[in-house]
Amino acid sequence: MNHFRSLVALACLATLAGFAGAQGITDIMRAGPRAAPAGASAGVPAMTIPQARPPAPTGRQYAEYIVALVNSEPITNTEVQARIQQVVSENPEAARMPSDQLTRIVLERLINERAQLQLAKEQGIKVDDLAVDQAEQTVARQNQVSVDELRRRVAAAGLTAQQFHNDLRDQLVLTRLRDREIESKVKVSDVDVDQFIRDQSQGNNAAIPPNLSMAQLLVIVPPGSSDAEVAKLEQRAQDLAKRARAGEDFKTLVQQNSDAPDRANGGVIGMRSADRYPPLFIDATQSLQVNGVAGPVRSSAGFHVIKLLARSQPGAADAVVTQTQVRHILLLNDPKRSTAQAVAQLADYKDRITKGTADFASLARDNSQDGSAKSGGELGWAAPGQFVPEFEEAMNRLAPGQISDPVVSRFGVHLIQVEARRDVKLTTAEQREAVRAMLREKKIQQATDTWTQETRARAYVEYRDAPSAS
Repeated sequence: MNHFRSLVALACLATLAGFAGAQGITDIMRAGPRAAPAGASAGVPAMTIPQARPPAPTGRQYAEYIVALVNSEPITNTEVQARIQQVVSENPEAARMPSDQLTRIVLERLINERAQLQLAKEQGIKVDDLAVDQAEQTVARQNQVSVDELRRRVAAAGLTAQQFHNDLRDQLVLTRLRDREIESKVKVSDVDVDQFIRDQSQGNNAAIPPNLSMAQLLVIVPPGSSDAEVAKLEQRAQDLAKRARAGEDFKTLVQQNSDAPDRANGGVIGMRSADRYPPLFIDATQSLQVNGVAGPVRSSAGFHVIKLLARSQPGAADAVVTQTQVRHILLLNDPKRSTAQAVAQLADYKDRITKGTADFASLARDNSQDGSAKSGGELGWAAPGQFVPEFEEAMNRLAPGQISDPVVSRFGVHLIQVEARRDVKLTTAEQREAVRAMLREKKIQQATDTWTQETRARAYVEYRDAPSAS
């Protein structure tokens, strides 16, 4: 379980990751960049993963008492100890920290979360069941397992299905709260952009992660595989890597052999910042030349063969990005129409489009509830990070021509079609916008830190000592 990403992310050892919210419904789903939490899978948009609160493992019980009150709501010793175990299981290095230090970090994280969830409740922020179900599916895809297998592993980690769903819901609520609280405060001026470009030309931005475009071929190793079965699968991955290095078309190899859900798109992840890839991919490709092939490398999902398609520095004159031409139909959140009804309506639209009895653009013009309706739902050419995570994750899984199932987002429900993809060098104006987006991400992270501290400071927190031994 130590490498099973996204079940119990180690965010409690780091600053809360913020997400930018939408910049208006007319500019639908264009959210600006957002911080990618640890554990986000390659090819999958960043999505904060819930902090599970499992009961104490069998055979080990903790004294139950209140360790802190947050605006009169208790945090118990069992919650703290369960979170500590979760952190240690995901990050063995945490076990080497002094226990009192780790306990303080975990408790403060729980206090921050509780204060923010209370604020979200005051503001009436809610997440419906369909959004939680889609988040569960996203977690499964990020880990390249089925939903059933995800649930099995959740149970093995000591979580009930309800606990896991509650934690997913909490994380989605917090994401929407941070969108609302932080988005409007984050601005990047032309002066900021000019300064970065000057520093870039003078070689002063070496610490900025490069943009990388990769493609992957995955050979899945099913849980419980025997050593002999693992060896056979590894040999298969090695043979495929050898064929890729010998010059076979990587896209064709992926489409014919990969077990990953992105195989229809040739396994292409697209151009994105290196810090939005898992360390496994970065370590495997850091010494590669462009078009080089790495692997197979082993993850919890299986064996990955990785091809480095492009590398560039943000804001550089030769910067290259993977753009997606996309359109959608949006049904906004509406008190008169439930999310389930919106999903059913868009599922009917997809069925009609697929059968050829309706046209996507016409349905978008007549029904989409945003500014793109007048142009048939067209959102233009989009670069990575331009849309909010739930939209982009669905978009990235589509090959050109494909239409998604209905996608629930913080705005409503979408039907998405990818029309084309391309790798392009940025124009001067686009380079400036890429720099602006990157600087905005940094400011969002800083603003999130400040907002977290302010929310914590406004909460009434009372610490409680452990009861004396009788």
